[in-house]
Amino acid sequence: VRPFALSRSIMSAQEQHPAQPPRAAPDAAEWDAGNGYDAVVPHWFYCKVSGGRERWLPFSTQDSERLEEAHGAGRSSADVVVPTSGGRYDVHLKQRQRVAVFWEEEVAEVRRCTWFYKGDKDNKYIPYSESFSKELEEAYMIAVTLDEWKKKLESPSREIIILHNPKLMVHYHPVATSDDWGSTPTEQGRPRTVKRGVENIAAEIPNGEQPLQIDHLVFVVHGIGPACDIRFRSIVQCVNDFRSVSLSMLQAHFRKAQEQQQIGRVEFLPVNWHSSLHSTGVDVDLERITLPSISRLRHFINDTILDAFFYNSSTYCQTILDTVASEMNRLYLLFLRRNPDFKGGVSIAGHSLGSLILFDLLTNQKAAPEDGHSTEGSGLTSSRGSAEDVKEILKRLHLSEYCPAFEKEKIDGEALFLCTEKNLEEMGMPLGPRMKLLHYISSERETRDARERSSAGQHGAGGCTSSRDGPYRDVSLGQVSANYPQLLYKPTIFFAFGSPIGMFLTVRGVKRINPDYSLPTCKGFFNIFHPFDPVAYRIEPMIIPDLEFEPMLLPHHKGRKRMHLELKEGLTRMSVDLKNNLLGSLRVAWQSFTRAPLAAVEGASSEGEAEGSAEKQPEPKLEEAPAPAKEDSSLINVGKLNGGNRIDYVLQEKPIESFNEYLFALQGHLCYWESEDTVLLVLKEIYQTIGVTLDQPLPGGQ
Repeated sequence: VRPFALSRSIMSAQEQHPAQPPRAAPDAAEWDAGNGYDAVVPHWFYCKVSGGRERWLPFSTQDSERLEEAHGAGRSSADVVVPTSGGRYDVHLKQRQRVAVFWEEEVAEVRRCTWFYKGDKDNKYIPYSESFSKELEEAYMIAVTLDEWKKKLESPSREIIILHNPKLMVHYHPVATSDDWGSTPTEQGRPRTVKRGVENIAAEIPNGEQPLQIDHLVFVVHGIGPACDIRFRSIVQCVNDFRSVSLSMLQAHFRKAQEQQQIGRVEFLPVNWHSSLHSTGVDVDLERITLPSISRLRHFINDTILDAFFYNSSTYCQTILDTVASEMNRLYLLFLRRNPDFKGGVSIAGHSLGSLILFDLLTNQKAAPEDGHSTEGSGLTSSRGSAEDVKEILKRLHLSEYCPAFEKEKIDGEALFLCTEKNLEEMGMPLGPRMKLLHYISSERETRDARERSSAGQHGAGGCTSSRDGPYRDVSLGQVSANYPQLLYKPTIFFAFGSPIGMFLTVRGVKRINPDYSLPTCKGFFNIFHPFDPVAYRIEPMIIPDLEFEPMLLPHHKGRKRMHLELKEGLTRMSVDLKNNLLGSLRVAWQSFTRAPLAAVEGASSEGEAEGSAEKQPEPKLEEAPAPAKEDSSLINVGKLNGGNRIDYVLQEKPIESFNEYLFALQGHLCYWESEDTVLLVLKEIYQTIGVTLDQPLPGGQ
């Protein structure tokens, strides 16, 4: 902005009123309360760019005050970093940049805003630059103190702003009338409203995340594709919604615990694996073989549906597993570094395919001996390594002459069991010794596998019995052959949203899950699904196949069953009652019609016999009204997978969804991010682990 723009504008405004006598410049006291001028209160905004369109969003009141405090303390000249949005974003004050901490995101511009003008497209107010806002504020202060309005200012983009009065300030677009003579822009064109102060633009300022104390950390893993909901939003945006809903649920259902400062809040962090998978170059390979027709549909399939096929490929499954595990470990360490006082637990949640990835990871975690899980299966290492080294094995097989070759290649007991026939041939072993050694390796593997199956059948750690043909099969049966990474923590609870785990286990050959089976390092498991979700499958019937029972109905977060469901049950009971009454009337009519005529001289005994014979006529069976949901259904023991508690939880469909199941099937699979009922169950189960319960128990809740 030109330094003389303000003085030139004020001088031009004064020339328009020559008849007005000059007034003495007011002193500082007159410039303040004496003449009605109040300094504008700034608010900090950041710019979000999506689809090529800029949107200026306000920081929360708490974050804005912290930024203003750092700015007012003169620290903006230094490279000061102010944490915002619950510590998930850092604002570099000097560079005026907002940077994501836990995930990759485009850096956003930050602005200290005092003056705004209304945009053309969506009627949202856009802040002026800080330097020009300062000019506007100075001109406004002079106009108020001197009571001289109709002032014109020229913006850096040669647009005209006129301060008519405190309530009417207008911004004009420059009209394309400039010519070779350098004519200046005029106030012609469509005017736009100018506002001073954030309180005058009706901005939706977020409440912020109070309290700042974090009680629990939850990592959320997405499913197939880069988009996670019906609006094609990313996992970061969807988890932001999930977190916002959790804050409102805490205020509504944990108010007493918050007032007593027993709890703070739960932090949810997204885990993205899709971008890492598709950065391996597989998209280029797919593009070469993709047909040119219906290009949009084929691109959607390549970018979304094929993720499920990639996970069943040993090559890309390893990439996905490594990405998910390493990302959760990285986020965990980074979170601890930024929150050194954190003493809470960690849980994990997965949506769709993400839940299957987490389930496979959890089934392959190594439990500590004190956890009660058998470690005999880890004889894989003992039998290959320290128990007997390569020299002893070769000596037993009378192959000691080949010891130097194994020492040269630095093959120990564990590496020996990874050798193939081609490896041994490259080491110079003839066919006879090679076959003898391979037979020994194969026999040892079979012995170890039998020992692992037997151990799992005794301890319930493997989900199978010692017999290969037994009723229970290992839940890891059919998993893609991969090296499953280990997590740095033991998850408290595993939440699965719209999960196909049951279907994948069945396809892999696991028909039943041992009731004694539990995840090695995670004691809690909840399978949450919408009734119309086409991807979701149940888990409990795989544990108790001989007992038919419904999944637990998630209570509505407002404390009752949805009205249309109550109406539906009421109408069902009413129709059954009407049918029973009608059948009862028909029965009486049938009895009177079929009763045999009796002689008048017959005694009372014969009458009694006739009545008895009439009563013996077959009666129509009355239908019984369906019994209401039993309250003790939650007491059904479904094994140790969730500590003996229920696993399957079904949401209540909305009234509009009940009209057509197929129409809302896709929405049913993507509804969990903004589902208050889902969030409330997650919070309830997390806080139960530390002894905190809801203010009022919900009816039908476990």
